Amino acid sequence: MQWETVIGLEVHVQLATRSKIFSGASTAFGAEPNTQACAVDLGLPGVLPVLNEQAVAMAVQFGLGIHAEIPEVSVFDRKNYFYPDLPKGYQTSQMYEPIVGPGEVEILLDDGERKTVRVHHAHLEEDAGKSLHEDFHGMTGIDLNRAGTPLLEIVSEPDMRSAKEAAAYLKAIHSIVTYLGISDGNMAEGSMRCDVNVSVRPKGQEAFGTRAEIKNVNSFRFVERAIEFEVERQVELLEDGGKVVQETRLFDPEADETRSMRTKEEANDYRYFPCPDLLPVVLDQAYVDHLRGNLPELPAAKRERFQNELGLSAYDAGVLSASRAMAEYFERVHEVCGDAKQAANWVQGELSGALNREGLAIADSPVSADQLGGLIVRVIDDTINGKAAKQVFQALWHGEGGGENNSADAIIEAKGLKQVTDTGAIEAMIDQVIADSPAQVAQYRDAEPDKRGKMIGYFVGQVMKASRGTANPQQVNKLLKEKLDALC
Repeated sequence: MQWETVIGLEVHVQLATRSKIFSGASTAFGAEPNTQACAVDLGLPGVLPVLNEQAVAMAVQFGLGIHAEIPEVSVFDRKNYFYPDLPKGYQTSQMYEPIVGPGEVEILLDDGERKTVRVHHAHLEEDAGKSLHEDFHGMTGIDLNRAGTPLLEIVSEPDMRSAKEAAAYLKAIHSIVTYLGISDGNMAEGSMRCDVNVSVRPKGQEAFGTRAEIKNVNSFRFVERAIEFEVERQVELLEDGGKVVQETRLFDPEADETRSMRTKEEANDYRYFPCPDLLPVVLDQAYVDHLRGNLPELPAAKRERFQNELGLSAYDAGVLSASRAMAEYFERVHEVCGDAKQAANWVQGELSGALNREGLAIADSPVSADQLGGLIVRVIDDTINGKAAKQVFQALWHGEGGGENNSADAIIEAKGLKQVTDTGAIEAMIDQVIADSPAQVAQYRDAEPDKRGKMIGYFVGQVMKASRGTANPQQVNKLLKEKLDALC
């Protein structure tokens, strides 16, 4: 039997507010345990929550960014359950009237195919604390610093059909929220994580199979691996005559497997009811329009512009628009050098290679966009050739120019890398090489005309060596061929 995979994601995005969603406590990462949990976060008697307006604005911005419906009224509910890191005994969330309605996200797959994934809704909620097991033998420590941290939970429709599609969707969400500046998207710090709902069904069947939910997956790679394992597990179970149980599972990246955690709860298990301490949120059209007018250019629009206006390929445009930092760096390089293709090649090639080797983000690049743009200008105007350009890049990367002199022009001058384009000078070097290579000249003369092209490489190498790599390669090739052919 052939099986079809059905996937839906619930993505939890930590909003980039300085304070929590219902209190003034800090959301800064890395503080000592339990130093950023105030009376409101703990739900102590007599305290009341106050909604963070910035969290509302960020949620609406996301909704506008995915072309979603923005309801006029949204309501906070209490989701009741007991767990040690939930000090109030309930989580303030939005169940029945969320702040963002249906929308859609376009994903771009590796083969260039585009697909639209529907978003069911997105709602605001507070995060719980964190249970710590590693440092306590036989006990669990509770850190409540995250309690009350503002989250936007983005719930997709079950529109994805492979692990690759799910990872592409998660990357698209990451790109949107970081472009908007509503989250840093740092998955290692818990700023973005997701629950993955996976089921399988016989191909052609309309009804969904029983799903399992994999909780708190925190990397693009882990999402793919967790789905691949879970699909294989469910298919094997069904083909052996068993039944898939609706449950919550955890992904263990070291064992590369999912494990059962608990049976899956239903909404009524949480006894949702409207939060009596918070009024409904009412958004007037002027407020929404103001936020809409201040949206930045988002990844899909930027990708289209890179293709249509700058003439980049779909692949190049997709890579360069994937992150806001990368796109802004590329755009500045292009602004300086004026050649989109050259800018794209250098940013994706030499620069990205160096960043990957050093484990650096583009925001931490030792070579600024202005410096790289200036280097490309000197390649375009034939001041330096390709080999010399790589030398200049390395010098820029290591700051060899020093301070204000760390520019392509300063390094070219200091290292004597300026390309020799004077025909007379190049001819003199060629004449010397020919005079010093009688055996190779004889071989060239005796070779069949269609085989001489490969033999010219030796002479080019000798001329480039004589010029210390500064001779214009195109001129060298042209003049060499003319002089050698004249000897035949």
